[in-house]
Amino acid sequence: MNNLVTVGILSDSHGFLDPRIAETVNRCDYIVHAGDIFNAHVLEQLEPKIELVVVAGNNDYPGFWKEEETAIVKALPQKNKLELPGGAIFVEHGHRLGNRPEHEQLRKDHAEARLIVYGHTHYRSIDQKAEPWVVNPGASGKVRTHGGPSCLILHASEDEWTIETVLFEDT
Repeated sequence: MNNLVTVGILSDSHGFLDPRIAETVNRCDYIVHAGDIFNAHVLEQLEPKIELVVVAGNNDYPGFWKEEETAIVKALPQKNKLELPGGAIFVEHGHRLGNRPEHEQLRKDHAEARLIVYGHTHYRSIDQKAEPWVVNPGASGKVRTHGGPSCLILHASEDEWTIETVLFEDT
C-alpha cells in the first residue's frame, strides 16, 4: 500500500492558537506553521506525530516576543522545507512579497516544490491552477480570521496529494 502521511498546515496564530485547530493538526504526522506565531506557548501546543516545521512571520522577532523567548524566536528560519512522499513542501510567511504575495512569484521562487505554503494575508487560498500548488491556510487564532479560524490538512502519498480545508466558526 502507498505510504500516506498527513500534514496539518496553519499560520497567523498571533499569540493564540484556537484549541480546535490544535486538536485537528495534532492528529497529523507533520505540522507546518507559516509564521506570525507570536510566542512559544503557541509552539508548545503543536504536537505532531513526527515533525514540526515552522518559519518566522513579520511579527516574529526579538523584542516582540517575551525576553525569555528570544533564543526561540531567533532560531525561527525565514524559509523551510519538508520532504514528503511524492514531493516537497516549501514554507515561507510571504511578507517579503508585500501585503498580497503573487502566487506566480512564489512559484518562480520555489519551482522545485510540489506545494508552497505561505501566510501573512489571513485569507484562505488553495491555488491548484498550476504547479507547484500555492496555499494559504488562513488565520489559526482570533485575529482577522475572515469567517473563523482555519487550517488545511494535506494527505500525501507518492501518487496523490489532496488538500482538505478545516474551518471553524468564530467563538
